[in-house]
Amino acid sequence: MIPFLDLKKINLQYEAEFKTALDDILQSGWFILGQRVMDFEDAFAAYCGVKHCIGVANGLDALILILNGYTQLGFMQEGDEVIVPSNTYIASILAISKANLTPVLVEPDINTYLLDPKLIEAKITNKTKAILPVHLYGQLCNMQAINAIAKKHDLKVIEDSAQSHGAIQNEKRSGNLGDASGFSFYPGKNLGALGDAGAVTTNNDELAEVVKALRNYGSKVKYKNIYKGINSRLDELQAAFLSVKLKTLDADNQYRRIVANYYANNIVNEKIILPAAKGKVVTHDFNHVWHVFAVRTKERERFQEYLTKEGVQTVIHYPVPPHEQGAYPEWKNSLHPFSEQIHYQIISLPISPVLKQDEYKRVVEVINAY
Repeated sequence: MIPFLDLKKINLQYEAEFKTALDDILQSGWFILGQRVMDFEDAFAAYCGVKHCIGVANGLDALILILNGYTQLGFMQEGDEVIVPSNTYIASILAISKANLTPVLVEPDINTYLLDPKLIEAKITNKTKAILPVHLYGQLCNMQAINAIAKKHDLKVIEDSAQSHGAIQNEKRSGNLGDASGFSFYPGKNLGALGDAGAVTTNNDELAEVVKALRNYGSKVKYKNIYKGINSRLDELQAAFLSVKLKTLDADNQYRRIVANYYANNIVNEKIILPAAKGKVVTHDFNHVWHVFAVRTKERERFQEYLTKEGVQTVIHYPVPPHEQGAYPEWKNSLHPFSEQIHYQIISLPISPVLKQDEYKRVVEVINAY
């Protein structure tokens, strides 16, 4: 079976460095908010080109903490609205709800699967306080257009960068394209930990200070709690592992582009809709880091069964649109046709830094024979 994502193989590349990091931490006796977290925060901030990186427990918390931070700073209040794409993973929307704000769904562009800037202004009200673009599948949203709308209406732009580590647009990386950004380092991400982990990036000094306190029980000084915070701290071990893997992130992303380029140039089956990219050459398009290579087909179940029988593992990102989830019964009768079309037809092909050439060529061969 050609694996969708071989996490064991990916992480065994770093085995010696991981063991050294673990030994160093055991010898230090310091496990929470120590030097390794600070080192990773500094390295990732420099990588993204921002002033601040705050390590947190996971990507969902990263977004919640940003939104709660803006509430503490007085920019938002309970019930205010945040615009978010209707086809994102549910975490983007849960963060808004958990921050006691109201998510407002906006349809994606059917070609890119990203938030459509042309549809945003129609959903802006006097309660709208932020836009939360999601760089889905590793491709960056049209941030120039989104930032222009935000500036016009005095809104914050909060990137969901969970799937876009290292992507570049207009000479700036994901995490430095809005007012703040939330990252996930879930093991399957382009930069993945060996457990849950996340981070907030921002150039805003005030927001950074508030988020640092909020992640640590609302405390800047131990036992003095100035906010109603939570416990959401990146631990020393995961920070050390991430520091090791950060060194190869750009090379890993470039290999993903090579695989994506081969798929884009060689899949010719007319039943399969390929993802939109700049022409057919994607190896030098740094706007996309190909977290997944998602295609669409009207007969997804049959196609997936066929691929499985032929030894190709696939994953569906994501089978149920947010407005049809039981967590949001208030959206039960809402219509989001583009989102529904994407969620009902999408299927992700194997792609990773350790996928062998003969494996991705075999994937194409199998698809073209379908």
